[in-house]
Amino acid sequence: MNNELYDAPKYHILTYGCQMNVRDSETIAGLLENSGYVSSGIEEADLIVFNTCSVRHSAENKVYGKLGEILARRRKKRPDMLVAFGGCMAQLPDVRQRLKKRGVDIVFGTHNVHELPALLDMAKQSRKPVFQVWEQEGTIIEPLPSLRKPGFSAFVNIMHGCNNFCSYCIVPYTRGRERSRKPLEIIRELNELAAAGYREITLLGQNVNSYGLGLENKVDFADLLLMANNVDGIERIRFMTSHPKDVSNKLLYAIAEGQRICEHVHVPLQSGSNRILNKMNRGYSREHYLELISRIREIIPEAAISSDLIVGFPGETEEEYLETLDMVEKIRFDAAFTFMYSARSGTRAALMEDQVEIDEKRKRLAQLNKQQYQIATEINRSLEGRIDEVLVEGVSKTDSQKLSSRTRTNRIVNFSGQKDLIGKLINVRITEARTFSLFGEVI
Repeated sequence: MNNELYDAPKYHILTYGCQMNVRDSETIAGLLENSGYVSSGIEEADLIVFNTCSVRHSAENKVYGKLGEILARRRKKRPDMLVAFGGCMAQLPDVRQRLKKRGVDIVFGTHNVHELPALLDMAKQSRKPVFQVWEQEGTIIEPLPSLRKPGFSAFVNIMHGCNNFCSYCIVPYTRGRERSRKPLEIIRELNELAAAGYREITLLGQNVNSYGLGLENKVDFADLLLMANNVDGIERIRFMTSHPKDVSNKLLYAIAEGQRICEHVHVPLQSGSNRILNKMNRGYSREHYLELISRIREIIPEAAISSDLIVGFPGETEEEYLETLDMVEKIRFDAAFTFMYSARSGTRAALMEDQVEIDEKRKRLAQLNKQQYQIATEINRSLEGRIDEVLVEGVSKTDSQKLSSRTRTNRIVNFSGQKDLIGKLINVRITEARTFSLFGEVI
């Protein structure tokens, strides 16, 4: 082993939350590697970095549990180990107060990830805790180093922050206002990814439809998609997430036109009740959403549509909950992420009266899942016998004897095949359908 690598300080990153946090952790890893650190297991690490999520209290509780475990081990075995804490939780003042009492060494926020190496040096030299969190967003720093995991798919941020202020969501307070990256910087990154062998990219933003705000040149998300579509070497382009109130026909036609843009649109509905949508500050009605789905299916007939759904929002009546079930039945989502409403301190919804009892929320969620799973199963069964192009991603997580792949419409297909197919685009025939995945054979 290279002696310099052997002597180098070691780091380990614990990532919680969404794709944005996964992407931030890749940047954190790049910054640390540029500073002379090398990645290691958690037991050997001289530095442990928590990259956290604050969307739900359950996520915070997991973080605090793991943090307590790490700090206890430091007291017993690794007194020189440093613990850094970043991400969305770090943006919240009450969390920072709690961290000061817990003995965390470095705290940084979502807006100043790039400062982590300097904060580490400060902590080492002063031997005192360093808490430095920007309360407001600043200029996007370009470019920053990145250490992506080997593979064929990559996340690419196109913007940061959110301006929507949904009443249940903490993101605008932890990620700041919307800021768009310059299109040429994004395309530069895509070209680098293509040269490195990545074949599929997912463009990330809290609301990708808002891309372009604040840019000197008038470039919107549809324009950016078509620019990305021209990058040689990138075979598939995905994106997350679209806000229903901002999906334009221009965007839908761009998806239909771009040969490399996948036919999958994720548009969170959240509720089927107009009154609840208004309380959520979503900015659209059920009628608008139904009209949007009609436009998507007219312009992109092959599109798979997925959604997010919340049950038990404050004040939601049984009749309003049934309106959500009605929308699910009318629309027939290919897939949906379903949640019980969880009060998030710092949001307007947490202060609303008529919080729904937990047992009622569980009952509603179970009924919603049963309905959605049945719809997804029926849609998947209609695909049996069909031939689809898939990108082979690796060995199946559920059956080590099979390979796992993904269709353009974001469906998982497991099949028997040689490992030299990993990373390739191939055609498979769908032979069996289940609720969450498909099975196929190579043709």
